Amino acid sequence: MTDSDPALDPSLFRQAMGRLVQGVSVLTTRYEGHDHAMTADTVTSVSLEPLLVLACVETESRWHDAVLECGVWGVSVLSADQRALSEWFATRGRPLHGQLDRTPFHRGARTGVALLDGAMTHLEVRTTSTLEAGDHVIVVGEVLGLGLPDTVGPALVHYRGRYGSIE
Repeated sequence: MTDSDPALDPSLFRQAMGRLVQGVSVLTTRYEGHDHAMTADTVTSVSLEPLLVLACVETESRWHDAVLECGVWGVSVLSADQRALSEWFATRGRPLHGQLDRTPFHRGARTGVALLDGAMTHLEVRTTSTLEAGDHVIVVGEVLGLGLPDTVGPALVHYRGRYGSIE
């Protein structure tokens, strides 16, 4: 294949990668007294020793700038009944002030970042490294704290550009 190969079109690439079933998370951080949040479907574990996770973040996002300055972040893995929150935190141009008013949350004990109530899992993370990757940055962080509710319902997933759920 060459660069001019139509199979390398970015929209086809998006479709191809959309065939990977992804869990849906909301990433949060707090910078200069403001909560920042965004929906992400590219969060994954990296290492068990030490506990590391990564998230891929578009460099044009407000969350990108905030997390690079703040250095700590939260991950709330969404349940199927939190689809509206995923859509809200994926909305470009939503106001920064009060963006968490639509959902109950609590502050992480180790980082102070917002963690969404009702999520399937919470992680509190401290950034350990970043890697520029095209129009995104891969943010790697050490897990400082985690929360697993005793009971969870179906997980919210993203597949072929649509939301779904699995148990």
